Amino acid sequence: MPYAVVSKFHILGLGTRFVEACLRVLAKRMSESVSKESGNFSAGGRSRVRAGRVLLVLFLLSLPLVNPIVHGDGVGYYAYARAPLIQHNLRFEEDWRHANLYFSQARTLPNGQLNPSEYTETGYVSNLFTIGPAMLWTPFLLTAHAFVLCADVLGADIPANGFSTPYLLAMALGTAIYGFLGLLFSYFLARKYVEERWAFLSTLAIWGASSLPVYMYFNPAWSHAHSVFAVALFLWYWDRTRDRRTFLQWILLGLLAGLMVDVYFPNGVFLVLPLIESILAYGNSWKEKNLRAAGALFAANISFMVALVLAFLPTLVTRSIIFGGLFRFGSYTAAPWDWSAPYWSLVLFSSEHGLLSWTPILGLAILGLFFAPRHAKSVTRYLAVAAAAYYYVISSYPSWNGMASFGNRFFISLTPIFIFGLALLLQRLAEVFRSSHRAALAVVSALLALFIFWNVGLMFQWGAHLIPARGPVSFSEVLHNQFFVVPRQLSTDLQRYLFKRKALMRQIEDRDIQQLEKNSSPP
Repeated sequence: MPYAVVSKFHILGLGTRFVEACLRVLAKRMSESVSKESGNFSAGGRSRVRAGRVLLVLFLLSLPLVNPIVHGDGVGYYAYARAPLIQHNLRFEEDWRHANLYFSQARTLPNGQLNPSEYTETGYVSNLFTIGPAMLWTPFLLTAHAFVLCADVLGADIPANGFSTPYLLAMALGTAIYGFLGLLFSYFLARKYVEERWAFLSTLAIWGASSLPVYMYFNPAWSHAHSVFAVALFLWYWDRTRDRRTFLQWILLGLLAGLMVDVYFPNGVFLVLPLIESILAYGNSWKEKNLRAAGALFAANISFMVALVLAFLPTLVTRSIIFGGLFRFGSYTAAPWDWSAPYWSLVLFSSEHGLLSWTPILGLAILGLFFAPRHAKSVTRYLAVAAAAYYYVISSYPSWNGMASFGNRFFISLTPIFIFGLALLLQRLAEVFRSSHRAALAVVSALLALFIFWNVGLMFQWGAHLIPARGPVSFSEVLHNQFFVVPRQLSTDLQRYLFKRKALMRQIEDRDIQQLEKNSSPP
C-alpha cells in the first residue's frame, strides 16, 4: 500500500480509539453519578436525575433539526473522513467537485478540473482544515458504510461513495451527539461548583442563545461542535484530576489535549492550564525543598507531552503528506497575524459578527467569572486566564470575524467556560434574592428565555439570508426583522426545513450566491 494510505488507516484507527476512550470516560462518569444519586433520596439528588433526563429529552427532540449537508468549510473537514474511507487515499478532488455550488465554482475550471492553484507542491489538494472532526466521525461513518454495503447486496442500490444520504446523516448525527456530550461535560463541570438548578439553566441558555446551534445542527460538517466536546472533556478531566493527578492520569490528559488540538488548532490555548498548574507546583516544591515531588512532576509533565505529541500525530502526518512538512499548516501560517491584537474591540462589539453584539448572553457569562464563590475561585481564575488567552489569539487573527459566520464562531470552543460563568452569575443573583427563591428562579428563567428567543430569530435571519451571511449587518434592520418579518416567515420556513429541506437549501444557496455577486460587483 502507498505510504499515504497506510498512514491514513492508522490515523482513522487512532481516531476510533480516541472516541472509544472518550465514551468510556463518559460512561464511567455517568455510572458514578447515577450510583451516587441512587443512594441520595434528598430533593437535590432527585433534581440531579431530573436535570440530566431533561437535557437528554431536549436533545432527542432537537434531532429533527439535524441537517445532513456538507457546505463551505465543512467540505474540507469532511474530505478527511470520506476520501480515506471510500478511496483509501488523501485525494480530495471529488470532494471539491461535489461541494456546494459557491465552493466548487471558486475552485474548479469549466472542464471540471481543479484550478492548479488548489494544489500544493506535493501534488495534493490544499486542504488546510483539521483532521480531528474526521477522527471523531469515523465510528459513525464506518457504521454507515457497512449499512450501505449490506443494503446494496440486498438490492438497495445506494451509492457507496460517501456523498449519499446514509453517510451525510451519520456525519450530521455524530456532530449533534458530540455537541450534546460537550454540553453535558460542561454541565458536569459547572454542577461541581454551583447549585444544580443554575448549572442546568446555564447549560440550556448557552445551548439556545449562543452560536452553537448553527454548527451543531445547521452546518454539522464544520468543526465547532466537535470543539465543544473536545474542550469540555479536557476541562472536565483536568479539573477532576487537579491537585491529585496520577502519572497515568497525566498521560490520559495529554491524549485528550492532543485530540482537542487535532479538532481545532486554536484549542491549543487551553494547554496554558496544565502549564500554569505545573509552574505553581514547581514553585511550591522549591519553597519546600521537596526535590522528589518536583522530579515526579517533571516525569509526569514529560509523559503528558509525549502523549500529546502521539495524539497530535494524525495532524502532523497529514500535514507532511499534503503540504510537505510536519509543521506546515497552509494559509494559517501565511496569514499576516498581528500580535498587538488590533481587533480586540471589533471581536466583541462589531456588527460584523461581534461576539457580544450578536450573542449578548455571553456578556453575562463573562461577567459571571467575576462573581465566583470562595470554593470556586481557583478554578475560575484558571478558566478566566484560558478565555483571555483565547480572546487575545482571535484578536490577533486577520480573519477575526469568521467571514461566513453566525456570531463569532471561533469562540464556540469557550462554551464550557461560558456555561460555567453564567452559572456563577445566576447563583450570585439567587443569593441576592435569597428571601424568594421561586421568584428569583422565575425571573431568571424568563430572562434566559428572552435571550434564547432573540437568538432563534437572529439565527433564522442569518440562515434565510434576511441579513448578510458575510460582512457587517444593520442592527436597525435586524431589529425590524425580529418583530415584523421573522414572526411571519419562521413557521412557514420551519415546515419547509423539516419536510422540504433540499429545495429550501437550494434556495438558500442561490440567495448566498446572489449576495456574493452583489457585494463583488462594482458600485
